Amino acid sequence: MRAVRFFALLGIALFLSFPIYSDVIPDDSYIAGYATGMLKRDFQLDLSSLVVRNGVITLPVGNLSPEDRAQVQQMLSEIPGVTGVELVEGVPQQELAVLPPPAKQETPITPSGKVAKVFPTGFLPTGHLFLPLLADPRWAHFSASYRNYVGADIDGENNGAVSFGETIPFYRANLGPTTIQWEAGLQAGVFSDFNLDAKSSDLINTDFIASVYSSMRMGQLSAFARIFHQSSHLGDEFLLRTRLERVNLSYEGADLKLSYELPYGIRVYGGGGGIFHKHPSTIKPWSIQYGLEFRSPWRLDFAAMRPLLAVDLKNHQQNDWNVDVSARAGFQFDTHQVFGRKLQFMIEYFNGNSPTGQFYKEKAEYLGIGAHYHF
Repeated sequence: MRAVRFFALLGIALFLSFPIYSDVIPDDSYIAGYATGMLKRDFQLDLSSLVVRNGVITLPVGNLSPEDRAQVQQMLSEIPGVTGVELVEGVPQQELAVLPPPAKQETPITPSGKVAKVFPTGFLPTGHLFLPLLADPRWAHFSASYRNYVGADIDGENNGAVSFGETIPFYRANLGPTTIQWEAGLQAGVFSDFNLDAKSSDLINTDFIASVYSSMRMGQLSAFARIFHQSSHLGDEFLLRTRLERVNLSYEGADLKLSYELPYGIRVYGGGGGIFHKHPSTIKPWSIQYGLEFRSPWRLDFAAMRPLLAVDLKNHQQNDWNVDVSARAGFQFDTHQVFGRKLQFMIEYFNGNSPTGQFYKEKAEYLGIGAHYHF
């Protein structure tokens, strides 16, 4: 019954939030008119060759400077219904009127003629150079999930899990050519698990993760490095009920991840790291992480839904390098956004040593469903 009530409340809250962020799914003609008007107003561009297909805007960049190109791309990507922006070279000059024409600058382009994606620079920039890891149970973002544990459980078969977190870039700059960029910022998240079978839905555990990070992007290749702190805290009601001996789990660490985005929405990533200044001191430090994701470049237009599939794998020295498998699959709703974060509904499966801090030595297997907001 508690699981049913949890799902009902979650569904009602999300249903009520839909009209706030999206009323009508924009079609390509609407997007084209909207984009043309914005470009003419803000950049004095008269684009007769702007094309929109399935939410993807393709437009010539002509003599625009790299800074203007980044602003144009960011502005167009925020139009409701836009799923991608492609800036292309090689368009006949008569098809592009720029008033007044800016100074011509050399800009690196890909062999296909596309300009490499360039993000806005400076303090508190928009966008992120490194995409989120969709199936990582400890990637900082906002989410709410229901999980049913199979076999051995941590505390109750029916659990609710919520997370609150964000990745905030403080500063971004170019390195040499504008196709290489780096940024630095903060990433922090709170991850809590609740026993829905307990009388008062007891808080089981909360993990706090805070980090200073730096990321870099060159074309489809990106990197994410951080120095982080993690601590784990058991719930009061859980402790009183179970009399479990608490472990003062707390440590600092550093890790690095590399990611490459392949055609057709496929992405691969991998990396590793270690921990230091740890308690208990017997924890072994090293771990590796790798995975595969699919963000469909196609969407179901009747609901603006985009299929997603992700698998995240981790091996920890502490657990004899046993593999922890986290898999998620579902849909992203392109027109339901909050501060640029898109709503995703995903079924999730986990099998391995528990990602819940205090129970890192315990085996866990669960199947669940959750709502997530990812950029």
